[in-house]
Amino acid sequence: MDLTEKNKKAIDDMDYESLLRHWRFAPVGDPWFQGETGKYWGQRMAKIREKIGPEAIRVSKKLEWHVPNDTE
Repeated sequence: MDLTEKNKKAIDDMDYESLLRHWRFAPVGDPWFQGETGKYWGQRMAKIREKIGPEAIRVSKKLEWHVPNDTE
């Protein structure tokens, strides 16, 4: 996906938890992670992660990797 000003603003307006949640749980092939927009998304996450340090681990643990099983 091309990195438009609208896409850039949408990414810039998200906090780390929102970025990580979408990154972690988006369906395969999500256009937000394609092309220039995907590259920017990853760079933005890395920049925030560096800034917040250990807080990034807390956010990651909060989101977990919950995969429903057959009994749910």
